[in-house]
Amino acid sequence: MKSLTNQDIRFSTAPMMDWTDRHCRFFHRLMSRRARLYTEMLTTGAVIFGDRERLLGFDPAERPLALQLGGADPGELAKAARIAEPFGYDEINLNVGCPSDRVRNGAFGACLMLRPDLVGDCVKAMKDAVALPVTVKCRIGVDDQEPRAALFALAERVVAAGGDALIVHARKAWLAGLSPKENRDVPPLDYALVHELKRAFPSVPIAINGGIETIEQMRAQLEHVDGVMIGRAAYHNPELLLEVDPSLFGEAAPLADGFAAVEAFIPYIEAQLRRGERLSSMTRHMLGLFAGKPGARAFRRRLAGEAVRPGAGVEVLLSATDEVSRAMARMAEAASA
Repeated sequence: MKSLTNQDIRFSTAPMMDWTDRHCRFFHRLMSRRARLYTEMLTTGAVIFGDRERLLGFDPAERPLALQLGGADPGELAKAARIAEPFGYDEINLNVGCPSDRVRNGAFGACLMLRPDLVGDCVKAMKDAVALPVTVKCRIGVDDQEPRAALFALAERVVAAGGDALIVHARKAWLAGLSPKENRDVPPLDYALVHELKRAFPSVPIAINGGIETIEQMRAQLEHVDGVMIGRAAYHNPELLLEVDPSLFGEAAPLADGFAAVEAFIPYIEAQLRRGERLSSMTRHMLGLFAGKPGARAFRRRLAGEAVRPGAGVEVLLSATDEVSRAMARMAEAASA
């Protein structure tokens, strides 16, 4: 039985539908050796009945990697976890936080905040089925639930069932009246409640998620909880990941900067192109790479416009990167004049 330590969850990137696919994860791994990466949510039905290699396969370089499952039937979750285990994942995570229509229609995701006993049953079924750590990613409540009562009830069931860690998105989810996008921003954050949860469960690894965008904010949260999980901040500004290993783990960054990340990603892109992948499938995860730098807009424009063309190759990425290099050189020249 594999265990999960506080260090394992000290920093992670969030599972994000349509974003954190295998190309995104490989790219993010280039910039942090220590980040724990998460897949997009896969439903139990997809895992049990779908193309398993396409859905579950990944490059070993992506590890440590957690698989996030969506479902509400303990038996199906156990079966999906057993199917996934031989692929080499480091963790199975149960989604108890997603508020999308797809999840509401299937009565799982954030809907499970209303059924803590069932969540406990799901966790126990997966724990009995596999030797991997089983964790839960949840909200602090849904709709009219009182957040403290809802969160603590869920945590108690998860811990009693043998859950290895909790990752808490420190907002409620509104199942009616807010879109999934609005549910990421509109409900207020309550970090203090998650900190209180950690004090109540000192031996349980607990990570916090929601609205965390800078290394300074991560450090502040790590004074109270064991880990931080970031989503859009890593996606929209991937160079942030280059700060993670030095700042949070005291280790050297794998690469010097975004230009080195482009260079390191090219062999992977070339291999994927040979397999028939489109360039845009990889470069769409790089659009935020030079955020805030001169030439960043031209970089995004070139990639967005040209990488989608049939037959587009790495020369498109290189020419887009040159836009940034030239803009930075012009700025440096102007500053020294």
